[in-house]
Amino acid sequence: MLTDRYGLTVSTTSSAARDAYVQGCDRQLSMQPGAEAAFDDAIAADSRFALAFVGKARVRQLRGDIPAARESMAAANVLVAELPPREASHVAFFGLLLAGQTDAALAALRQHLRTWPRDAMVLSTSATANGLIGSSGHVDQKTQLLDLMDGLAPSYGDDWWFTGHHAFALAENGQHLVARRKIEHSMAGNPANAYGAHTWGHLCYESGDLPFGRSYLRSFLPTYSREGGLYGHLTWHLALFQLQAGDTDAAFRLYSDVVAPEVNRDPAVSILANAASFLWRWELAGNPGNPEQWQTMQAFVGKMFPRAGNAYADWHAALVEAAAGDGDALEARVRQMEDLARDGRYPSGPVVPAVARGFAAFQRRDFTAAIEAIEPVWKQRDRMVGSLAQTDLVEFTLCRAYVESGRLDDVRRMVSERRTGAIEIPAPGLH
Repeated sequence: MLTDRYGLTVSTTSSAARDAYVQGCDRQLSMQPGAEAAFDDAIAADSRFALAFVGKARVRQLRGDIPAARESMAAANVLVAELPPREASHVAFFGLLLAGQTDAALAALRQHLRTWPRDAMVLSTSATANGLIGSSGHVDQKTQLLDLMDGLAPSYGDDWWFTGHHAFALAENGQHLVARRKIEHSMAGNPANAYGAHTWGHLCYESGDLPFGRSYLRSFLPTYSREGGLYGHLTWHLALFQLQAGDTDAAFRLYSDVVAPEVNRDPAVSILANAASFLWRWELAGNPGNPEQWQTMQAFVGKMFPRAGNAYADWHAALVEAAAGDGDALEARVRQMEDLARDGRYPSGPVVPAVARGFAAFQRRDFTAAIEAIEPVWKQRDRMVGSLAQTDLVEFTLCRAYVESGRLDDVRRMVSERRTGAIEIPAPGLH
């Protein structure tokens, strides 16, 4: 019987199909380009290789091409009756994921991993900040992610992919030294692992190691294809480091050359989040705004995210609508989110609508209203979806509102409560 890189049996008798599938999985797990082509090679070698169709569906889903992803899943489902239990469960899980049945998919993931813990493709759907656990709407989702990774660690040993993601979960939970050891080991095992480079970016942000973060990403990015799905996001990390270091010219060049929607090749939700959050942070740091850039972003939002439904996209879209001065669009999005929440179909509940109203108030310089909107939900910020580095933008906005309102006791409290090691709040008048 043929097996994948994790020792799991795969239902193909073709070594060429198996080898191409393993290559596709490794490329997908490391966010290197060429995963879909490798899965196509696997299918060409064995047209009844169901897992290769699932791998292709996953690539297409992450790219944002949901109709094409469902087409690939349909091809896998035709073959499911022939599959042994592990592969049938694998196909069923991804079917739930692509159908948008988040709660059912998360329950299926936990059940699947109890029996087959080394199914890395299944685990990969929850191993990031915006994965199934991160999108669950749970306040303790970062702890849940670390508990999951800690529990699975004995099954993976020193595997480069797993240790890179384990390091990310550790960094998000303040365990910086352990995270550093793991990510060093991960990158030694596969220096081309873009998700590992991503973990380095977050770890350096959380531990305040700006010099290493800048130098590491400057050295990694030239080795990484611009077609890689994390190229724009890694550049965003570098731009934040440059902005924090005071090199505003370098930071904005990175935005203009890579992060801006007209040049960014990442999936649409990543383009939205990275571009919108950079521009907002840019202005929070005291740099002049550019209405034309926000209008470009607004056109992008109108085309790609016209309605609410994805909390991660929604709170970044709200940034854009607030900054572009489109109060009608923002209010419509807020009402859509509130309607979904009332129907139990919006895991983030009232948090994102409240933060969206806070962004709008902040932009019109009604700092009291911004504080009143954001303050009550701030303790539930994990429900918004996103890493600590991403949701920091809301903390920075609230802190700046305190500064502008002259509420210096609240500023000092916020600074004193900030997690240990993370980079400083970039708000003029704070120091």
